[in-house]
Amino acid sequence: MRHLAVKWDPAQVDADGHVIGKDAGATIVRRLLRLGEAPQLVGPGPRRCDGFEMVPLELVDTDTTVVVNLDVLDSTTVWRVLRERGERPAVMNFQWGPTTRHDDRVPQLAEALSFALFPTFANSERTADEVREVVRRWTVPEVAARARAAWVNLGFRVDHVQPRRTTDLPVVLYPAIYLSERKQPSLFLDVVERVHKQMPIRVAMRLHESHLVSELAMKLSQKDWIWVGPLTPTRLEYWEALASTTAFLATATQESYGLEYVEAMAAGVVGILPDSDWARALVPEGYPFFWRQPGEAEAMLIRALRDPQGCRAELDALVGGEFTSWIAREHDDHTFEEALIRQLEEWFG
Repeated sequence: MRHLAVKWDPAQVDADGHVIGKDAGATIVRRLLRLGEAPQLVGPGPRRCDGFEMVPLELVDTDTTVVVNLDVLDSTTVWRVLRERGERPAVMNFQWGPTTRHDDRVPQLAEALSFALFPTFANSERTADEVREVVRRWTVPEVAARARAAWVNLGFRVDHVQPRRTTDLPVVLYPAIYLSERKQPSLFLDVVERVHKQMPIRVAMRLHESHLVSELAMKLSQKDWIWVGPLTPTRLEYWEALASTTAFLATATQESYGLEYVEAMAAGVVGILPDSDWARALVPEGYPFFWRQPGEAEAMLIRALRDPQGCRAELDALVGGEFTSWIAREHDDHTFEEALIRQLEEWFG
């Protein structure tokens, strides 16, 4: 397999040579840099880092390297730069978010062209289907017919899961690090406010620093039953927090995958999910905790907080074993890594 060079412009590397950040992009970059030999991160370099090298795009060896590009709109530019140094540039899109983020026509068409010109690997089946639909919608049939897309669930490190821990009060997790409109934080808050009037609860909201200082976050932090704070500093602390969380309420209108929900369910947190395609893709057929109206979400959340063991037993019965094991098996990051390597070899040799 060729060497990998990962490109994601927002990536940051600290003084010790580690990719920093706890958002999805930084996490994916770290995982990609674990694949193959002598991986590279495209950046201002050159610089030797911990387990990889940072190099400017102009110094990437075209003949031996595949550029895995998380900045999909830049793929044609990446190809042109590589083409100046070799005959066969190898560029692969990595689509890890929704394809419907762009309202303007120009980025929509640029995104479609990028998907059509370069093989695209997606973080879920839903995202791969969106990639194919974008190409069909915005390109001619001859171009769309040649487009290549593949996918596998992003998954998580199964060995990170910690033993369950009890708490004095049931804990409800806001399962996102942003207060963006797509996450519908107002709906989440409306439901947990109604639940709080019926029983004592604790709500935990761990937010990205850019949203932690928002007006909404400041307002919420004034409520003594809602904890609003920064992301956990280490993965161990993150998983320890999940181990003491009772339930989460998902209110997002759209997700390309849903890693935070998957990790929470693997930790034994009872997931109250919207009845949507993205949510159904995460769980087995017959999952009992899908809501269609806010009132249903409220009733399901109250049940999960009052009888979490009963809810977990129902989930275990659904899969004929441990539900947490089912989640771990279906969303293991080793499956992701193996599938991605196979796809890279098929596309680029």
